[in-house]
Amino acid sequence: MESGIVDAVRPARTPIGLRLSQVARAMSRAFDDALAAEGGSLPVWLIVLTLKTRSVASQRELAEAVGIREATLTHHLTAMENARLVTRRRDDSNRRIQLVELTAAGEEAFVRMSRAATSFDQRLRTGITAAQIDELEAILRQLAANVGAGGSGPPWQGLAERSS
Repeated sequence: MESGIVDAVRPARTPIGLRLSQVARAMSRAFDDALAAEGGSLPVWLIVLTLKTRSVASQRELAEAVGIREATLTHHLTAMENARLVTRRRDDSNRRIQLVELTAAGEEAFVRMSRAATSFDQRLRTGITAAQIDELEAILRQLAANVGAGGSGPPWQGLAERSS
C-alpha cells in the first residue's frame, strides 16, 4: 500500500472505541487478579454479590440478574457448590425451580471479595476527583446510548451501592 493511501485511512487520533476496549481489557484483567487473590473470579463475585443484594427466586432469575445464560450459570453454580460456597435445592411448591443460597463459606467469600472489589475501586479512583467520576459516568452512558445500549445498564449496575 502506498504511503498516501495509508495516511488517508489512518485516523488523526486513536478511535475512542479502540482505546476504551484496550483500557477495559486491562482493567478487567487487573480486577480478575484482585478477585483471584481472594479465591474468586468475576462470575463468582457477581453471583455472590447478587445473592447478597437481591431477592432472586430461582436460578433463572439469578442468571438474568447476573447477565449470563442459565447454562453458564449452572456451570458456575456447580463449581461453587463443589467449593461449598452455595447450596441448591428444589422449591417445595414447584420442584422445577432450583433455589440457590450462600453457605457460611459463601458469606466469608463475599466479605473477602467485597474487600478486594472496594480496594480495587479505590485504586481506580486514585487521582480522580468526584466531578471527574461524574463526568466519566455521563460519558460512558452517552457512549452506551450511541451504540444502542443505553437502557438501564448492566444487570449488576448499582449492586455494590446496595451491598452491606
